[in-house]
Amino acid sequence: MKLMKRRTALAALGAAATTLLSGHAAAQESVTLRLHQMLPPQATIPARALIPWAKKVETESGGRIKIQLFHAMQLGGAPPQLFDQARDGVVDLTWTVLGYTPGRFNKTEVFELPFMSGSAEQSSRALQEYVEKFAADEFKDVKLIAVHTHGPGLFHTKTPVTGLESLRGMKVRGGSRIINNMLTKLGATPVGMPVPAVTEALSKGVIDGTTIPWEVTPALKVTELVKNHTTFAGKQGLYTQTFAFSMNKAAYDKLPADLKKVIDANSGIETAAFFGKAMDDGDKAGRAIAEKAGNNIVALDVAETQRWRRTAATVETDWVAEMKGKNIDGAKLASEARALIAKHTK
Repeated sequence: MKLMKRRTALAALGAAATTLLSGHAAAQESVTLRLHQMLPPQATIPARALIPWAKKVETESGGRIKIQLFHAMQLGGAPPQLFDQARDGVVDLTWTVLGYTPGRFNKTEVFELPFMSGSAEQSSRALQEYVEKFAADEFKDVKLIAVHTHGPGLFHTKTPVTGLESLRGMKVRGGSRIINNMLTKLGATPVGMPVPAVTEALSKGVIDGTTIPWEVTPALKVTELVKNHTTFAGKQGLYTQTFAFSMNKAAYDKLPADLKKVIDANSGIETAAFFGKAMDDGDKAGRAIAEKAGNNIVALDVAETQRWRRTAATVETDWVAEMKGKNIDGAKLASEARALIAKHTK
C-alpha cells in the first residue's frame, strides 16, 4: 500500500515537473515573423520606421522575436495585395497604402479628402484614434499594429503648375480613387498606379507628373525626372493617403502572452505617431534634395490656394453622397476627423 502511494506521489511530482518544464519552454519560445512591403529599403518608411520598429521589437523581446524584412515586393504579388497577404497568413506583417484597394476602407478614407490634414505625425495620431473609435470594423480581420498618414501632398511635374489653368489636361498619377476624383475636378487627367510604378511612368512619358509627398521623391528619383514642384498656402496639403501596418491574427494569437505584450507595446497611437514623424522628417529631407538640385518650387499664394480649395470641395460632397448610399454618415465622419486632427495639432 505504502509502495503504491509512493509511486502515485512520484508520478504526480513527475507530471508537475513536466508541466513546469513545458511552461518554461513555452515562455522561452522564439518566433520569426516575416514583414513584407513595397518600397526599397532606403525609402523613408522602411529606413526610418519599419527597420527601427523591427529592431525595437527584437530587443524588447530579448531576441525571442526575430523579424525578417522583405522589401520591394520580394515575396511576390502586387502592392494592392499586401493587406490580404497579412490577413490570409501569406506573410506575418505587411505595410501598405489603404487606397490601393478602393471601396474597402470607406470610413478610413475620409482622411484622404482634399485639404484635410497637414503634419503627418499629428494626422497619424488623429487617424489612429479615429480608426479605434469609428472604423475598427474595417480592420477586424487583422491585428492592427498602426495606421498613419503621410505629410502634405503636392505636385511634382515636368512643366510648372502655377495655377489651376496650367494643370488642365496634364496626365497626373493619383494614388487612390479619392485623389483621382480630385484630379479630375481640378482639370487634370488622372492616371492611377501604386507608388513604385511612378519612376518608370515618368521616364517613359506615361504621366506628366505625380502627386506624392516630398518624403518618397528621393527613393523614386522624382527630383531627377521632373524639375517642378507645387506647394500650397496654409498648413494643410492638397491631400494625404492612409497606410496600415498589419499583422496576421493567427500569428499574433499563437504568441506566448509575454511576446504578445511586446507587440502590443509597439502598436497603437505612439507607433502611429512614430511612423508619421518618419514621414515628416522624410519630407524635410526630400525637399532639401530638390532645393539643392536647383529645382523650381512653386508656392501658390493664399488666394490661388482658395481657388483650389473651392474646386476640390466637391470631392467631399461626392464622398458624403456615396457614403450615404452605404448607410454611412460621411458628413459626421468628416467632422469627427477634422476635430481629431485639431485635437492632435499642437
